[in-house]
Amino acid sequence: MKIILSKAAVAVAVIFLLLSPAIAEIKKLKIKNDARPMILFEKFGFTHTGFVAVAVSGVAVTSTLARPEASRLGFFLLSEESLIQVVIEIQQNPSLCVLDSRYINHLFTFRELSPPPESTFNNSYPVTSPNEYNLFFANCAPESQVTMDVRTEIYNLDSGVKDYLSAGLTQIPTMFFLFSITYFIFLGFWIYTCLINKRSVHRIHILMAVLLLTKALNLIFAAEDKHYVKITGTPHGWDILFYIFQFIRIVLLFTVIILIGTGWSFLKPFLQDKEKKVLMIVIPLQVLANLASIVIDETGPFIKDWVTWNQVFLLVDIICCCAIIFPIVWSIRSLRETSKTDGKAARNLAKLTLFRQFYIVVIGYLYFTRIVVFALKTIAAYKYQWVSNAAEEIASLAFYIVMFYMFRPIERNEYFVLDEEEEREAEMALRDEEFEL
Repeated sequence: MKIILSKAAVAVAVIFLLLSPAIAEIKKLKIKNDARPMILFEKFGFTHTGFVAVAVSGVAVTSTLARPEASRLGFFLLSEESLIQVVIEIQQNPSLCVLDSRYINHLFTFRELSPPPESTFNNSYPVTSPNEYNLFFANCAPESQVTMDVRTEIYNLDSGVKDYLSAGLTQIPTMFFLFSITYFIFLGFWIYTCLINKRSVHRIHILMAVLLLTKALNLIFAAEDKHYVKITGTPHGWDILFYIFQFIRIVLLFTVIILIGTGWSFLKPFLQDKEKKVLMIVIPLQVLANLASIVIDETGPFIKDWVTWNQVFLLVDIICCCAIIFPIVWSIRSLRETSKTDGKAARNLAKLTLFRQFYIVVIGYLYFTRIVVFALKTIAAYKYQWVSNAAEEIASLAFYIVMFYMFRPIERNEYFVLDEEEEREAEMALRDEEFEL
């Protein structure tokens, strides 16, 4: 019974891990006293000219039982289609070692290691069947722990040039670069709009300009990062700049949404205590979320706590998305109450309409980037993984355009300049609403 439960747990863990695609590159990893029956190292989309190179050194296996059999420990590739077959095999035969499955692409076992004390192995294997494969290490020796240094190098050799990005992500550098140019143009247009409407520019408009700048820089450093991974297998330091601007951009985005939602600098020059508390909660949470994101991206699924970091990132992201909604709701409630008592009924009613629309836009943006994009990542074929990234960037650009248009600095904004006739119509609408209530 214990064996069945352990095998089932392994199968479930494998399925969970495979839901998160990774960008492969040259990686050097240290495994120390690890007793896990299966370790996922990489997930990569191969063309018909794919290669996977694995080098292990300093291998040591310890066991509380008899000396482990070397053929019970080894590396293999597993395609997405074969995953379910392997799970079914293990369920039908709990004592089956995954290295004996006929559905895996066997690479090597510890039987092929050089004699101690070196205990090393290094070989490259061609992958001629295009598909998305997962590189696993399996330990079928009971009560045993493995220590080793592992170096993996996975790439496609298209046109005689190594491409270290998965087949579905090789277009990512160009796509990010084009989007960065788009945001730089957007920033130029926003600065021009602010300059010709100096009297209507508020502090929030300057902060919005900084947001556009950090978004453009984040994308251009992301493009450089992925470009160097694509051609060399390592980011060459560009990942540091990418993470820095990603952190600044995300914090600024949530801050701008909260400040606009509270009406800061646009409707009022100050923040209430509860609104300050939202900022003090969201910003530290974003620090934690970005830390989790870096751990997830830089380490990969081979570390023991990788699933935990994924859960932390997901939980924090959900909390932040919920938190930024509250200030908008508070502003809507405040404007609704003010509309019933203030003499400028139409002006307040227009503001209320504006914030209702902004609320819908924010909800739509969060829903699309969190739910729809995840669905696209899950259902899209491995050759089209870039589609989910493109959809996320298009949705983000659309959100920025709508938000910046709604709160643009112009003297005669349709939401805030109303004539006397509109005032009377708004007052009548408010009386009708109160009568219905």
